[in-house]
Amino acid sequence: MCGRYALAFITGFRTRFEVIDLQAKLEPRFNIAPSEEAPVIIREGTNKAVAMRWGLIPSWAEDMKIGNRLINARGETIDKRPAFRAALNRRRCLVPATGFYEWKKMDGAKIPYYIHLKDDSMFAFAGLYEDWKAPGGKVVQSYTIVTTRPNTVAGEIHNRMPVILRREEEAAWIAEGPLTEERLKDFLQPYPSLEMESHRVTTDVNDPHHEGEDLILQVRSAHGNL
Repeated sequence: MCGRYALAFITGFRTRFEVIDLQAKLEPRFNIAPSEEAPVIIREGTNKAVAMRWGLIPSWAEDMKIGNRLINARGETIDKRPAFRAALNRRRCLVPATGFYEWKKMDGAKIPYYIHLKDDSMFAFAGLYEDWKAPGGKVVQSYTIVTTRPNTVAGEIHNRMPVILRREEEAAWIAEGPLTEERLKDFLQPYPSLEMESHRVTTDVNDPHHEGEDLILQVRSAHGNL
């Protein structure tokens, strides 16, 4: 599962994701939570950055509240679930990030950790998006983050991790048209452990109203342990 993530800096964002059409407000975010809007990259002739709501609302849904349960799409069954099948074939997106949070169960408590690339660079989660028309006619665009089995770094903390695309895979993920079963399996591989690391962070991140760079900084426990 991925229930919180960060886009800690935006310098070089347009170049990194080859964005031609920027329609999303860009600002550093350290605690992006479900139901909030964040930039995603879609392909419509050229790469476009659009602000969307986190938590996918299928086009056939009667109520947008369903999005609260669809913040993640399990990669192993993504091509079989009605909520994701159409988006997988026609509406794949990149979700820019610099890291994500997971909580490790320790001594009866859940301790947050920040997981990121060793060079702290921007990367993209594999995502899906949908357009949903509200009863009043307003169109709401929303997205979900695809998850897979963890690598050894994430696996020490949680039994799932988001699909992080290799940079050379990003264009193929958002290209038009459906994916073959074999190609989909290629995308769903855990990101290489040797390129990632994690550290313990403040429990302030538990509150989605908290923002700021301090949320991604390493902290120690009361006993001095990381």
